Amino acid sequence: MKAARIIAARQGLAACQHCGIRHLALFADLRDSDFDLIHLPIEEISVEPAEQIYHLDQAATAIFTLRSGLVKLVHIQPDGSQRIVRLIRPGGVVGLEALVKPRYEHLAVALLPVELCRIPVSVVRQLQTDTPRLHQKLMEKWHEALSVADDFLTGLSTGSARQRLARLLLTLSEDTPDQPVRLFTREDFGAILAVTLETASRTVSDLKRSGAIQEIAHNLVICDRVLLQAVAEGV
Repeated sequence: MKAARIIAARQGLAACQHCGIRHLALFADLRDSDFDLIHLPIEEISVEPAEQIYHLDQAATAIFTLRSGLVKLVHIQPDGSQRIVRLIRPGGVVGLEALVKPRYEHLAVALLPVELCRIPVSVVRQLQTDTPRLHQKLMEKWHEALSVADDFLTGLSTGSARQRLARLLLTLSEDTPDQPVRLFTREDFGAILAVTLETASRTVSDLKRSGAIQEIAHNLVICDRVLLQAVAEGV
């Protein structure tokens, strides 16, 4: 995990103001005066695919806003196996439990190249106390996380593997439907959809043959959302 740079509090104001996803992120509703309350640096971090952002039971000292890429939250089961329980997309917050728990409850790993802002818990707590606008945004992020978790568990664990993969691709292409979607490893597809690696690979190939996805480069596909929607609905 690489720290691109550490932003001083005053510099952080400009960086947050001009952030391309600020309208989606945690600091969306803050005013210039609110940033005067920040006395610790906000760190910009780059993470490569398969690299950990934090691990299970690590001391929770910061939360992370996702600027680009995709992050998986992994639950370690009693038998040591892993299950992906949530995907975090740009604008989402990784590690929200740090605000109420001393340690992280999941393993957080980059699925694609990721850019994050690491915000110390002490900064968030200070702003939460002094700025009701941040408190409201935090509540919205909590609700968003719960809703995403519910949708994830119901949409990606029911129906055939083909239906589940179609629903996942619809989710990944939702924000930018005209842009290509970068696929991740078949192992990750299997862990997300609760199917074997062989089934995940076969299902991706099946969607390619049907025209629901078109590969334009290695692991880069254009999604036909109409066809994917029909697959997702079992048509």
